[in-house]
Amino acid sequence: MALVAALFDDLLLGSNVVGWLQAGGHEVRLSGRPEQLEVAAAGVLVIDLGTPGFDGVAVVEGLKSGGELSGTRTLGIYSHVDADTRARALEAGFDLVVPRSRMAREGAALVDGLLAG
Repeated sequence: MALVAALFDDLLLGSNVVGWLQAGGHEVRLSGRPEQLEVAAAGVLVIDLGTPGFDGVAVVEGLKSGGELSGTRTLGIYSHVDADTRARALEAGFDLVVPRSRMAREGAALVDGLLAG
């Protein structure tokens, strides 16, 4: 399985996501702040779009404009009631944007689907 980079400043949610993905056979590297993020070897970047600690959409836009996400698929997770964030992420070019509840149920399968193309 490919390496998954995960960016979550809520470490409880982040550790849950890591657990769900590891249970699906993925190696996951969790970062709590954008400046700690390493995406060079990652096949997928999973990012929390509802965190107050950073703007996840802006982080991905910056990485894309710098060419750092070449070959890395992006998966954003958001609160199911925050349609504006979902729309913003899709407009910014995220490959997939899903509610947190779906990530809990299908996280590994969603990452598998992104890796399959």
